[in-house]
Amino acid sequence: MQYATITGWGKCVPPAILSNDDLATFMETSDEWIKPRTGISRRHISHVNTSEMATVAAKHALAAAGIDGSELDMIILATASPDTLIPNIASTVQANIGANCAAFDINAACSGFLYGMGLATAQIKSGQCQKILVVGAERLSFYIDWSRRETAVLFGDGAGAVVLEASDVAGGVLGYELNNDPEGREILKASFGTSMDRYVAESLDFYIQFDGKEIFKRAIHGMSTLSAKVLDKCGIEKDDVDWVIPHQANERIIDTLVHKMKIPPEKAFVNIAEYGNTSAATIPIAICDALAKGMIQPGQHILSCAFGAGLTSAALLLQWGERTTPLKTSDATLPPCDQTGLQLIQKAVNYFCHRD
Repeated sequence: MQYATITGWGKCVPPAILSNDDLATFMETSDEWIKPRTGISRRHISHVNTSEMATVAAKHALAAAGIDGSELDMIILATASPDTLIPNIASTVQANIGANCAAFDINAACSGFLYGMGLATAQIKSGQCQKILVVGAERLSFYIDWSRRETAVLFGDGAGAVVLEASDVAGGVLGYELNNDPEGREILKASFGTSMDRYVAESLDFYIQFDGKEIFKRAIHGMSTLSAKVLDKCGIEKDDVDWVIPHQANERIIDTLVHKMKIPPEKAFVNIAEYGNTSAATIPIAICDALAKGMIQPGQHILSCAFGAGLTSAALLLQWGERTTPLKTSDATLPPCDQTGLQLIQKAVNYFCHRD
């Protein structure tokens, strides 16, 4: 039997930072209002397209795995904010890393990375593929109406990636659960797509909309239910979980989740303060940060869970392999940016806040 094991990992966050204090310069808010409610101190704003961030993260993941892009059998790229809908941006990343394989995008919003991990695991366990690149990448700043405090304070840009490889050694991805709650479709959305009237200028005023209270309730239910199911399916007790790496949407949601599951809060990895909610990129970025801090050790059990627009939800349990350091490193980086985060969003702020 083949097992799907993470052998490489990489992230990419743009250099320009937008702090809570920056947001306070054009809307009624403050660090004292944002931080206690969300856990967020700042977020990164991209000066490049989603595919460029995804490419950098992919190159770091490939280097960490010690393989070349030409060795990949498949690329799965999770995003709700691609450069283009046609063609998919997995093909852009594929060209940038010299791969010759199947490549496609998936949109399960913030659950997208775990959906991709589930699909990749199935491909490896079936024997169809040996090496798969899974990427989560978002440029959510594209969707923000900067006059709406409830969403403007939450989201950021970034990308993360992992390489999954077939292994004869038991471990890797032990199990996963994927689900969707269609009754919640309307409580988290952005009206961008073919339903737009392309001949009416107002249709271009698309932005992220959500019902925070309803999302909070459904997110906790979805993630805790699927996490319990995957632990039961794998025969692992919650006490045997070493780390919980959840989707980084809101620190209050994470705190409530681990409390409901009766998992010690110190087992939850939280890095939302630095990045905000980067949707499909939050979990792979968190994996990279946890490894960089030396927190993940060989053989540890890691539970990851997420929720997103749809309302999607996902949970995955993996047992980390023997290696926690990269085999090689990459010098891949984004092109320089000579603007601050506030400067990068200024045109959008002027538009949505009706400034001259």
